[in-house]
Amino acid sequence: MAAGPAIPGLLCVFAATVLLIFVSVSAPTWEKISFLNVGTGSAQVHYGVFGFTGSQTHIGYDLNPSVLGFDSTKLNTEVIHNLTKTLILYPIAAGLSGLGMLFGLCGAAYHRSGTVLMLLATALALIVTLVVWVLEMVLFGIARDRFRDQGVPAQFGNANWLGLGALVALALGVLASCCGVFGRYRRPRDAY
Repeated sequence: MAAGPAIPGLLCVFAATVLLIFVSVSAPTWEKISFLNVGTGSAQVHYGVFGFTGSQTHIGYDLNPSVLGFDSTKLNTEVIHNLTKTLILYPIAAGLSGLGMLFGLCGAAYHRSGTVLMLLATALALIVTLVVWVLEMVLFGIARDRFRDQGVPAQFGNANWLGLGALVALALGVLASCCGVFGRYRRPRDAY
């Protein structure tokens, strides 16, 4: 293998890419993955990156579960609507970590420069993922509290923790890539 030092970082970036793709296709595309679950039984609404249960997929939306009889005047402000637009950073982070994975493949197969580029792309994906994870925790934390204030059951979904797992995997990928940049890339020559 030409560049063994790139492999640990490549594996971490691959794991982060898969997790970020799962988060990016959350509700309404894939109802099993969501940031916030509101209500109970058949009236449960799942919120994701591009909308909520029963909505069209689009960037930015209002948290309006009218089926639950919720007064959304305190929740549907311009700030909250703009925070839902920032969730587009999850697919962007997935793209950046996928790019880092491609660079890592080049680093593992050919040359140290691929590992350097993997480090740069992964570090950028780490920053984007950190920003969007903090913003979505604030957004859905506020929404969860507002729902609970009116007696509507609400709990965090699994997409929050998938995003956190991707964040940790990217941090480990940056550390492993940084170590991989300084690893040994040449095979020792056989002495005859």
